[in-house]
Formats: sequence, structure tokens, C-alpha cells
Amino acid sequence: MEVDVIVIGAGAAGLFCAMTAGRRRRVVVIEHGDQPGAKILISGGGRCNFTNLDAKPERFLSDNPHFCKSALSRYTQHDFIDLVNRHGIAFHEKTLGQLFCDGSARQILAMLLAECDAAGVGLELGRAVTAIAHDGSRFRVTTDKGDIAAESLVVATGGPSIPKMGATGFAYDVARQFGLRVIPPRPALVPLTLGAEDLALAAPLSGVSVEAVARLGKASFRENLLFTHRGLSGPAVLQISSYWREGQAISFDLAPDTDIAAFLKARKAGRPRAEVKTILAEVLPARFAQALAGDQPRPIGETGDKALAGLAARINGWRVIPAGTEGFAKAEVTAGGVDTRDLSSRTMAANAVPGLHFIGESVDVTGWLGGYNFQWAWSSGHAAGEAA
Repeated sequence: MEVDVIVIGAGAAGLFCAMTAGRRRRVVVIEHGDQPGAKILISGGGRCNFTNLDAKPERFLSDNPHFCKSALSRYTQHDFIDLVNRHGIAFHEKTLGQLFCDGSARQILAMLLAECDAAGVGLELGRAVTAIAHDGSRFRVTTDKGDIAAESLVVATGGPSIPKMGATGFAYDVARQFGLRVIPPRPALVPLTLGAEDLALAAPLSGVSVEAVARLGKASFRENLLFTHRGLSGPAVLQISSYWREGQAISFDLAPDTDIAAFLKARKAGRPRAEVKTILAEVLPARFAQALAGDQPRPIGETGDKALAGLAARINGWRVIPAGTEGFAKAEVTAGGVDTRDLSSRTMAANAVPGLHFIGESVDVTGWLGGYNFQWAWSSGHAAGEAA
């Protein structure tokens, strides 16, 4: 088969690139799975958090934080929202600028497939790539169902997060084959696991959620924290996990609207006969309050100021050094990837290999939780689609 552009990967970035390039070029998309857009369908609880109103470069992580600016500025969240509106897909803002379909994530996938179909894009499903070669002018992709040749090749196979859906490190293998560097991939937007001491508090509270502020260096997120039987999850934890490295401490304020030290001092004076757990339950979930105050059996009026100060510090500044993460199996995305130093920020093409492009999650650009990674898929896919 001879075409102009081969796109490997029928996910969000690959389909968007294909529909963009297909308006002026002959394009074929190769997908090793049996259906396109598998991750799209499970995203946002099945409603697809397809972008964020506040998608801006500062909310993306990369060894080169400036790399994403070009693509994000040339195809913005507002451009994608216009496309969604043209297809008559109803949506709503949930929180923090996050946009979700009112109906189903299938509407977003159907929109992308309709745009690909209108552009004459070929879609080859269940077709595994076994080799890639380049003769200096054209790429030859060998698959289990025959060869395809093209002038341009776009790799849109993502990273290894959620391997049960077929995710692999294929993109990194291709990058290395052609001499590109790869920033070591790691799980991002992922639950954290705790060591024995911290887990003694967290595990019995599995299922309890509190609003919290998570801090690591300059990064700070205020959202819900969820205790699990292995550690911590919830939006605040997923967000901060992308910044975390092994051995680093994370600080959690588990009652961000309350100065617990001042609160306990006031209650000690005003309600001296009340139990500490009863007092804490005014500002924290009852199970959590009881767990924290378990070693304070006496009424608050009989509890020493030092003990109350220690309790307050634990609530407003709980310092945790995670044991690790739940790994790629539970990671929503992959941080790291194809080194942006080896790519053009305008075209997503390899500087040393004309016609070879990498887009989406395969690149060392990782967005915050809340639609940012989809926006990077659309923006990077558009950039490559315009150039391929």
C-alpha cells in the first residue's frame, strides 16, 4: 500500500492528526487493537473530560516546559470546543474548567471517526507493526498484514500507562531506532502507596475522602484526597504524584480552611468536657476524627497543650514520604517520553529524521488531571497533521 502519511495509533492524538492531514494528503491509520479510541471510551467515567477551559502551558510538565507552547497556542481548547459544538455534542463544566460530555465519550470518538471518514482517511484495525524502515525519502512499515509505504510517519501510540488496554512502550523503541533520546518514562496521575507507619493511619480509613491541599516544592493542589487500603488517591494525590520522585516528602493540609491549633484552643476553653474526637468531627469526617484522636481518650479540657499542638500539626501539615506508586497499571498517563530536544515544537517532527513525527502521550509533555492531556493530544496532533 502506498500513501502519503502513515499514523500508527488510533487514539485521541492519532485520529486527530489523521483527520487534519487527511484534508490534503492520503492518510492511513494503523491500530494494533480491534477498536479505535479505547482510552477515549473509558475516560472521565465514560463521559470523556475532553479539554479544560484553563489549558495553558504552565499546567504541563516536561524537561523543557516551553516546548508545548507552540502547539497549544495554534490549536487551543476553544478550537476544539468549536468542533464539539459543530457536531452538536452537549457538554458541561464540572469543576476547575473541566469539560465533560453530557452523554457519552462515544460521542467524541464518533466525531473523530466522522472527521476522518470525511477526509478520506483509511483505518486499519487489528494490524500489528513488526518493523519500520526508512530509505532516506520514504518510510516502510511492515505489518502482519503486509507493508505500507509513505513519505511521512506519525507515531501516536502513547505510553505504557494502563497496559491492560494494550498500552506499550512502542513509541520509545521507534524513537531509539532513529537515534532520538527518551526521557525515562514513569507513572503519572497515579495513586501513591505508603510505608507501614503511615499506612497504619490510612488503611483503616479506606474509602474516606477529605478536601486537602497537597504540596511538593512549588506545586500545590487543593482537591479531594482519598484514603485507600494501600495508601492515598483522589485528585489532589493524583495531581501531586506527577511531580513526585522517590524519597521526596509530600505535605498535606487535611483541613485547609481551619487553623486546627487555634480551633482546638478555642474548643478547649469553650467545651472542656467534650472528647477530642467529637471536637475534630466538627471539621473532619467522623471516622477520620476518631482515628486521629484515638490516643487522646480524655476530654479536651484535660488534654495537654503539647498533645493538641502535635495533633494540629499532623492535620494541617501531615508530612508523608510515599513508599512508591501503584505503577503504570493504575496511572492515567505516562510522564517522560520522547525527548523534546530532538523534536520541532512547531511540527512535532524529529530534527534529524525528516518526516518522522511523535505526538500525544509518547512525547515528554504531561498535563495536569482534568482534560489537559486530551488537549495536548488535539494540539500536538493538529501540529503534526498540518506538517506531515
